[in-house]
Amino acid sequence: MVRLTGPFSRLDRCKVLVAGDLMLDTYTIGKAKRISPEAPVAVIHVQREENRPGGAGNVVLNLVSLGAEVVALSRLGNDVYGKVLKDILIQEKVDVSGLLIQHDYFTPVKNRVIAENQQIVRIDHEQLISLSAELEEQIVEQIPHLLEGIQVVALSDYGKGFLTKKLLSSLIQQAQKRGIPVITDPKGTDFSKYSGSTMIKPNLGEAYAAANLSLDMPLELVAERIFEKTSVEVLLITRSESGISIFERKGQRLDFPVRVHEVKDVTGAGDTVLAMLSYALGNRLSLAEAAQLANVAAGIAIEHLGCARVTLTELAQRLLAYDVVNKVFDEDHLFALKKALKGQKIALMSISIQGGLTPFIFKSIRELSQKAHMKLLLYIRDAQPSDDSINMLASLREVEFIILNTHNFEDFCNLIKPDEIHCLENNHLLDSPDSHLARQQQTNIQNYV
Repeated sequence: MVRLTGPFSRLDRCKVLVAGDLMLDTYTIGKAKRISPEAPVAVIHVQREENRPGGAGNVVLNLVSLGAEVVALSRLGNDVYGKVLKDILIQEKVDVSGLLIQHDYFTPVKNRVIAENQQIVRIDHEQLISLSAELEEQIVEQIPHLLEGIQVVALSDYGKGFLTKKLLSSLIQQAQKRGIPVITDPKGTDFSKYSGSTMIKPNLGEAYAAANLSLDMPLELVAERIFEKTSVEVLLITRSESGISIFERKGQRLDFPVRVHEVKDVTGAGDTVLAMLSYALGNRLSLAEAAQLANVAAGIAIEHLGCARVTLTELAQRLLAYDVVNKVFDEDHLFALKKALKGQKIALMSISIQGGLTPFIFKSIRELSQKAHMKLLLYIRDAQPSDDSINMLASLREVEFIILNTHNFEDFCNLIKPDEIHCLENNHLLDSPDSHLARQQQTNIQNYV
């Protein structure tokens, strides 16, 4: 049996609680055609306006795009912006039972004016108002219920006053008691309030500020200072286009340089990292695997203007450009495969490699791969295929993915919904426009083998 080394193949649906400061990001998009006669500023002719959840809401949207089930815990103002924000989250199928109204609070709004793909100005509407004691107590009492079925907690602190020390302490302790990892994106210089988190992930500037060190000091010393002030086991420092550095309390350091085509905008990259880390650790991937995926996701995010939502399809495409280990899936890991193939045209070929890799197999792969706009999937119907043969097939650029040990071929086809199905038998490539007939042929082939 081939060992599945690709972390992407082990991603599945998981349930995440995102707690933090929600805000509404609004975009006024238009063209700058002239200079105002009133002042030396551009006049923007508005073409469209957009609303998107920002702050912790961007973490929520990224998790939804990755395939997670998300519960949001935050506060909103009793205003039109809070209603718009809540409605968007409901449309995204987010559990909003943890969104509470504070009547003296105003939902933060950040309006970005954009012309010719350039941000001209940002206009912020916000008032920093503390979380009311009554609402704080109500949330603390609600935490045990909100944690039911949760596999990971993501804390997104934007310093707007929602994540109080009492709320953080209660949430982290309750999660610890249930063995739920807590991933924290901090704010400010006092990281001690996040003690008990599984991981803290500041950016470079936040890390140096929390350690009270100048930027010319080594990063190892920064990590040492932060570990002295908190009880966390892992510190992950994001460094924008320079990548990610991970420090463990026991002294180990890992560095992941980001691979990016073109840096356009680092806005929201930290949210993407938090979402990907939470999703990966919620699926029980190792710390190194989670960090690698988060780094790739961040690389995709900073290639877009504004806060980008990274999907599993984009992640799969980027991973396959780097290596082939993420090509191989078995029947227990098909959720991520389905996401990766969303919107793609698929040709599925069922083969047996029990007798080795024959020239006809390679010939058939080449023929099918030449079909326009088709992604070629190989379905290996042998119970125990050779590792060497699988590695050889995975190295072929014509092969998009390889599927192993899926005992029910018809169920697999119903899940993936290929556009074409082909069966390779005795040096003959059998195909039929009738999917049911092709599946029946596959059943006969399996019985024959």
